[in-house]
Order: sequence, then C-alpha cells, then structure tokens
Amino acid sequence: MASLSKAGAALAALREDLVGEVFAPRDPGYDEARTVFNAMIDRRPAVIAQCAQVTDVVRAVRFGRELDLHIAVRGGGHGVAGTALGDGALVVDLRRMHHVTVDPAAEAVRVEGGATMSHLDRATEPYGLATTGGRASTTGVGGFVLGGGTGWLDRAFGLAVDNLLGIELVTADAERVHANADDNPELFWALHGGGGNFGIATALTLRLHELPEFSIALLLYPPRLGPDVVRVFREIVQGGPDELGGAVLYLTGPPVRFVPPELVGKLVCAAVLTYAGGEGDLRGLAAPLLALPHEAEVVGAMPYTDVQCMLDVPTGLRNHWSAEYVRGLPDELVEVFCTRAASMPVPTGSQHVLFPQGGAIAGGPHEYPVPYRDAPWAMHPFAVWQDPADDERAIAWVRDARADARPWSTGAVYLNFIGEEGPERVRAGLGEGNLLRLEKVKRAYDPDNVFRFNHNIRPV
Repeated sequence: MASLSKAGAALAALREDLVGEVFAPRDPGYDEARTVFNAMIDRRPAVIAQCAQVTDVVRAVRFGRELDLHIAVRGGGHGVAGTALGDGALVVDLRRMHHVTVDPAAEAVRVEGGATMSHLDRATEPYGLATTGGRASTTGVGGFVLGGGTGWLDRAFGLAVDNLLGIELVTADAERVHANADDNPELFWALHGGGGNFGIATALTLRLHELPEFSIALLLYPPRLGPDVVRVFREIVQGGPDELGGAVLYLTGPPVRFVPPELVGKLVCAAVLTYAGGEGDLRGLAAPLLALPHEAEVVGAMPYTDVQCMLDVPTGLRNHWSAEYVRGLPDELVEVFCTRAASMPVPTGSQHVLFPQGGAIAGGPHEYPVPYRDAPWAMHPFAVWQDPADDERAIAWVRDARADARPWSTGAVYLNFIGEEGPERVRAGLGEGNLLRLEKVKRAYDPDNVFRFNHNIRPV
C-alpha cells in the first residue's frame, strides 16, 4: 500500500487528468456514486473513477497499479453479485461511456462498455435490426455479453456472445488491446464466457440481425393452473420455430392497466411467448395457451424495445438470484417447479422463471466456455424484496428452488444469473474442461489478479 503522501498526490493528479469525475470517501456524491442495483451490497471503495472516455480508463488503471489497488469494474447495468464494488478498491465506473454506433450496411454495432440494453436497442431499432439482449432494458451490455448473454432473441439469433465480433480492452497493465477472431484469438476465445477477468471492456462490436417485426403474447392465469400452463407452453415451444421464445413465470400481480384489480399484489402464473415475426403467426402458435382459462391477456405486435422494458426490475431493492439448467422438462419437474411458487415471497418483485433454450443456442459454436448451451431448459428463481426483515425467507426460497431442480440439473450454470455461490459454481459456469485454458489466458493478461471482483479465474 502506498504512503499517505504518495496516495494523496496520485489522487490529486487523477482528479486533474480525468475528463470524468473522481470520488473519494469524504467527497460529496461519494455515497451516491457507490450505490448499486442490489441494496444488499454496501461496500466502500477507496476511489471511484467515473470515466468519460477510453483515456480516462487507461489513466485510472495506471493510478490503481501505482497505488497497488485491486480494481473493480462497473458497467451499465445490474451486476446482482455486487462485483462492481470492492472495499478499499479502485472502481472504474463506465456508465458515462454509453455511445452506440450502428453500421447498418455491415449489420454490426459498436457499443461502449457502459451502455445498457436500452441504449443498444433504441439505436438499432430504426434500422429494423437487433441482437440478443437481456430480458430487461436496464441490463448492462458489457457484462451481459462477456458472461454469455441469454434473452428473448437467443433461440433465433444465438447467445449474445455468439454475436461478438470484436472487443476493445484496457488490460491490467493499462494497455489498450483489440481482440477478434484474427487479433489475439486466444483472448477472444476466453472473452466468450470468461467475463471481466482479463481486462476492462471499453467497447464491443456485435453482429446484428434483421428484425422487421416482433410480437408478444402475455397471459395471466390463476396459480392452480400453473402445471397445465407449463405443459402446454412446453409443447408449443418444442414444436415451434426457433423464432419463438418466452417463459413461464410466477410473480406478484403488478398494478398495471391490463391486470385485473383483484390480482394486483397476489401470486399469479404468467406465460410469455415472444416471436421474431408477425402477430398472425404468433396467434396461431399461442392458440393452446389462449384456450386455457386465463384472467388477462395481451397479444399483438409490439416493438422489441418496448417488450424489453416489460420486466424491468427497479434499482435499490434487495436481490438474491440463482439458476439451474436442466436436462429436460418432465411432468415431475413441472409439478416441483409449480409447487415451489407457493412459498415465493409475495407481494414482492420476486419471480420464479422457467424458460426454453434450444434453437440457435444449441446450434451455436461449441468451442467457447459456455457449458450451459446444450441444456434445453433453465429455471431461474430470483428474489427481489425491500424489507431486510425478509432476507432469510427470500434467500431460503431461492435456495430451496435450486435444490428442487438439482436432480434434473446438467450441473452447468450461467454465471450472470448468480451471486457468490463458491468456486465450484464458478467452475460449473465456465466448464471444467475450459478452466485450465482460461487460467493460462488470465496469467497472460492479468497475472496479479488485479481484476478479481468477478466470478474469478485465478492465474496459473
């Protein structure tokens, strides 16, 4: 650790050099700058550098190395595990860097590292183009893509990382590096699922796909019909085209216009079918779900960007998430999934989600460290609540939901869906056969494990 005089001089120089802003613990605005999405995370970094451009990122990393600080990276979005902060660390905050540049002729887009899905989707929409994004507009693009990236369009267009064409990094040595299939190909491979272990992603270039139409069917059912809803949904998706996606979920009825007043604040079962196509075809595909007795429905064409906003989770609440990827969806697992919903904390923002994979996910490149690709279904329980008094029951519900699905689990997991669950779960999220190769890349680009506030890969 540097001396106080050296640290003070270095901090003063950082404040002078950065185009963005710098916050230390005694500065006005420090507490706001260290507040993250998950209210359970309360950490006190030594310095927060809110970078406005790539040169700021380079300068911040040099500052951190000069003072022997570990470095946390804050992108634009959720980061439920709280890895955007570290006690006593330097935080490189990218949220001011959210510019998006669309190249419609090349069907590609360059996205800065602090952008959210809303920034990306709103920029590509005028061209009738899109790429796989998270299931919420507030998801950060950088961490989402580097962790794999699953969303409403993944069965049609592949995982987000399957659409990664190139990436611009600032390494632990404060060097600017570009990686793609030709330049630094081993690093490029590692960035397909290895997360933020190898450097700070200041920009990503992603492949775009034509999406002239998008449609959605959202139906609400009484919870007792949940097993029937899941089974019908299963048959529709398994027999449907790759352009069809969606989920079945349990949630608290929200106070929105299409939800009957008697369901607001109560447990409901919802089926969501998304379709990269027109309303007419979707209605035909959704007919078996529409035939089940339901309490509310929204069916029709809707801009993809608007669908992305439908399940946004507000910031400032307490969150605990997890997931299990399963080998199939037999009736026994359907019953187990639906039964567990009865103990979900209600009324809260919690959701008990089951969604399909397959399609372009399963057909995508298998050489990358994305071990959950072949699982046909995923179960994603996530608790969202406000009162700290509910911590124990909310966390226990997620833990129990995971345990329910374990007999059918593939063992693999999408790391963006989980918090701190130990090194074995990190191995499960990267794939045992990939770990040694990833560790060698880590050693090459971050031998001191400067970037350790993540689902960490240790250098060997």
